[in-house]
Amino acid sequence: MNNFKFDFSLFDNFPDMFFLVNSIGKITRMNKVAATTLDQSVGNAEIFFDYIELCDRTQSEKIFNEILNDGSSNEIETRLFVNRNFINVKITIIPIDNSDNKEKYFLVNVRDISEEKAKEAELIRFFNVAENSVNPIQITDLNGKMIYVNRAFEIASGYSKEELLGKNPRIFGSGKLPSSFWDKMWATISSGKVWVGEVENRRKFGEPFYTQLLISPIIEKDGKVSGYFAIHRDITEKRTLERQLIHTQKMESIGTLAAGIAHEVGNPLASISALVQVAQRNSKDPFVNEKLSLVKSQITRISKIIRDLVDFSRPSNYELELTDINKVLVEAVEITRVGTKAKDITFETDLSDSIPMLPLIADQIQQVFLNILLNAVDAISEKKEKKNEKILVSTKADSDWLTISFVDSGPGIKEENINKIFEPFFTTKKEGKGTGLGLWVSYGIVKSFQGDIKVTSKLNEGTTFIIKLPIHN
Repeated sequence: MNNFKFDFSLFDNFPDMFFLVNSIGKITRMNKVAATTLDQSVGNAEIFFDYIELCDRTQSEKIFNEILNDGSSNEIETRLFVNRNFINVKITIIPIDNSDNKEKYFLVNVRDISEEKAKEAELIRFFNVAENSVNPIQITDLNGKMIYVNRAFEIASGYSKEELLGKNPRIFGSGKLPSSFWDKMWATISSGKVWVGEVENRRKFGEPFYTQLLISPIIEKDGKVSGYFAIHRDITEKRTLERQLIHTQKMESIGTLAAGIAHEVGNPLASISALVQVAQRNSKDPFVNEKLSLVKSQITRISKIIRDLVDFSRPSNYELELTDINKVLVEAVEITRVGTKAKDITFETDLSDSIPMLPLIADQIQQVFLNILLNAVDAISEKKEKKNEKILVSTKADSDWLTISFVDSGPGIKEENINKIFEPFFTTKKEGKGTGLGLWVSYGIVKSFQGDIKVTSKLNEGTTFIIKLPIHN
């Protein structure tokens, strides 16, 4: 060692620990940081590997021996056991060329990476929380381009991670919110503040999904914003329930109104009808009788509307009975098929054999089926060009629900009319061709059986009505 030309004191001002270790691993030198950390002097410090965590000791000695044989540097991450505590470290072992001494020596640099490990663990925890969160999460850069999305975001948007990264979130925007809405959002987050709002987006294939969006700026140590963290909370179901609640309240209001209409309009209408009949019996003038017949037909039409309103507004007095849905559907199809408008339409049925009997009022549920089928026939008859027109009726069941589907090849329903389809007096038919009460009454009947009725449609691609009825065990 006396001939070893190396002044180890030059490492005393380094922040890392440095050791000079011989070929058997014995510590022959250490800098001040090492002596302070180990609370040891060179005389008391023995084999370097005795400080390494027991589970990594064999691997460390193996790497040391490999360096001893081939003379190349190597490193290992492990923990040192110092003063009854573990320190996360990165150890770099460097062979030293010592031509004046046959004994081989190694410079061992030990860098404390405890803080880095803590940050890494924190990052991993964040990643796992974000990746496994049920809420869609995205991170964007300062320009708004996505640099991270979690699995929930892929599921909610319908896009894959590869399709989203590097893109602006506007690719799934609905376009329904004004630019001033987004300008206010950008002004808020650019100033370092958190922004919260409700937005409507579009999935990859066009379906809407609604979220409550929280965007928080990512602020660095110097106070500058380096990106934006956004988390979505899906409120699609909430919006649907709100619409259903509003619709139900509207139905209740109309029901209350119906009773008043029946009283205030029904009685005068009955008097007018009686007077028309008296006039018809006493008049011999063909022209007058023709006009009176026209008046009478209009009175009959008004009376039917009032009856529909009253029937809907009051609870049914009919008793529930076990009903064969498939049988009722077949009857409804046969009734519809004989109509003159249906002569060029093919009716197809795909009825499951495993449909249970359900406690229903057969006449009422058949009325629902007829309303939907007749509307489909009317829609198809209005098409200018008809080719292979058909209506498909199908049933299927699982342990909880019976699903009945009506699919037609009609012209479809405009998007702005979809949400109005079950409202009273709403109709797309020409004046005098429909009262707009059929689907409204159907909605009420299905709801009275604790079921649900929905419609999906696209212009020029037809319409689908889906009725779901609960299966009571």
